[in-house]
This record gives sequence, structure tokens and C-alpha cells, in this order.
Amino acid sequence: MSKKLLEVKNVSKIFRIGSIVSRKKLTAIDDVSLSIDDGKPVILSIVGESGCGKTTLCKMILRMHNPETGEIYLDGKAYSDKKSYNARSFRLDVQPIFQNPYETFSPRKQVDSYLYNTALRLKIAKNRTEADAIIDDVLKSVGMSLEVVRGKYPSQFSGGELQRISIARALITKPKLIIADEPVAAIDASMKMNIINLFKELKDKYNVSFVYITHDLSTAYYVSDYIATLYRGCLIEYGPAKAIMDAPAHPYTELLMNAVPRVGDKWDENMVLADVEEKEYALTCCKFAARCQYATDKCRGERPTMTDLEGGRQVLCYHPLVGGSE
Repeated sequence: MSKKLLEVKNVSKIFRIGSIVSRKKLTAIDDVSLSIDDGKPVILSIVGESGCGKTTLCKMILRMHNPETGEIYLDGKAYSDKKSYNARSFRLDVQPIFQNPYETFSPRKQVDSYLYNTALRLKIAKNRTEADAIIDDVLKSVGMSLEVVRGKYPSQFSGGELQRISIARALITKPKLIIADEPVAAIDASMKMNIINLFKELKDKYNVSFVYITHDLSTAYYVSDYIATLYRGCLIEYGPAKAIMDAPAHPYTELLMNAVPRVGDKWDENMVLADVEEKEYALTCCKFAARCQYATDKCRGERPTMTDLEGGRQVLCYHPLVGGSE
């Protein structure tokens, strides 16, 4: 069995919503398992509509939320094992890139101060002179330089430039894993593919794996080695990106592929969680059954288990659209 860099094992997360009197439970992540092997760096894209649980899963990997059940492992060490947890070591190994770069950087602080803070506070550099060289190197790897960035405020950069600086800041620690949560959602369409191409280049240059959270299925197809599709908190399909997108095994993934054919297209980010959708989260059968043209009484009566398919693929469906493993 190959060593795992990241392993998410049977993880669930429940939120309580509403007032104390009418409080409801929402299972935002429902028994999700996935992993990234150690050694060869990869890009794993987590895709799905707004409200499917992508960001919640991302925050659990970043230790911003604790799972209700299940476990997350980094380099074989369980998140729940407090004795083995070292905050500095975790920040060296796992770095985030968030959706809106204008919210990442305060308008009142010079952008380079964030880079120096990362290099000096995490003891990547012993002094400011050492930090200069490290910061300039990572900025050049994203097409910028310290000379261009030094002393300037966020308002003096475009959204795409700020996101490049965010990526450079994440690279200062030489992390093993970068969690990129909708990193191109707030960027002009003309710059999206530049950022996506950077991920592909940096993956090999820095030997870093990415978890790429996205609405944009077409960029996921372009950049990913693996894809995980979420629906109502459930992982419904998982495996090599090309195989999944060329021949989806789950009816929901097939629906997404038919709905998002072009780079830059995405699902409605302003989707309201209607009552019927809220009820879907609580279903103990297949959560997609009510919308699925292939659903049978079995689908509407009990929850499917993961089915292994050829080529290392998995699908949460009684009637996968491609054949199972032999």
C-alpha cells in the first residue's frame, strides 16, 4: 500500500442551523473518504454546486473545522492526535489560497508585509536579507518580483496579480500541500487560465500537491489529475480526471458535464438552499434519486455504497453509467 500524504477517512460534519427552538441539523459533509498519495505531486479537484460541502471539506483539511465523525491524516498522523500536532510544522506543510485576494490583503497594509511575515515568523529566513532572496524567488516563479511588489498596497494591483502574490506567499514555506478554495472565482476571465497554468507548473517545480476547490468544471478538467464530485455533502464520484470527464459514471456528474461545456462557465453561486434541498441533505437513501432519470425503488429506499470501477475509479450509485471492475 502506497504512503498517503493526505487521507480523509469517513469524515462527516454537522452544522446546527436556525434558532434554539426550531434548530435543524445539516450534514454538510456525509461520510466522505478520499486521499492523495505521497511521492508524486498531483492536483485533486473537488467539484460541485454551491452548498455541496466543498468549502467545508477544505476547512476541515486546514483544521478550521473539526469533523463530527471520521478522521483526517497528514503524513500518516491523525488530526485528532493532539500530541503529534505542531502548529508551525502544519503551517509549513499545508498552505491555503483563498477565493478573493482583495479580502486576503488588508487595503491598509503593504502587500510585501505579508510575505515578510510568512518568511520571518515561520523561521524560513533568519533575517530580512535572507527573506529578500526567498521572497524574490517565489515571486519570480509566479511571474512577478520583489522589485515590482515592494512597498505597494493591494489597490495598486489587479485581482490576478494579487492572486499570484497569494500563491507566492503560500510557496515560501515549500509546502507539501496547497488548499486552493475557488482561487479564480474573483478573477477576470482573461486571467483565469494564467492562474490555472501556474498550478500545473508549480506542482512539479516545487513538488507540491494541490486540492483545487472549484465551480468551474472546465478548468478542473484542464488542470486535474484526479476529481472528486460532491453532491449534498456526499462524495458521489472519485478517480482520474480524464476518465471521469470523458465518461462520467454517476448521473449527476453526467448532468454537470452537459451543463458546463466551456472554460469560465460555472454553476450559480447565489443558489438559495430551498427547503427541498435541505431535506435532500437529511435523506438516508440516494440523495440524487428524486432528480435522477435512472433511479429505481432501491435508489429511493436505501443509500448506495461506493462501487469500485476500472482504472481506480469509485462511484456512489446502484446503476453506474460505466462498467464496474472485473
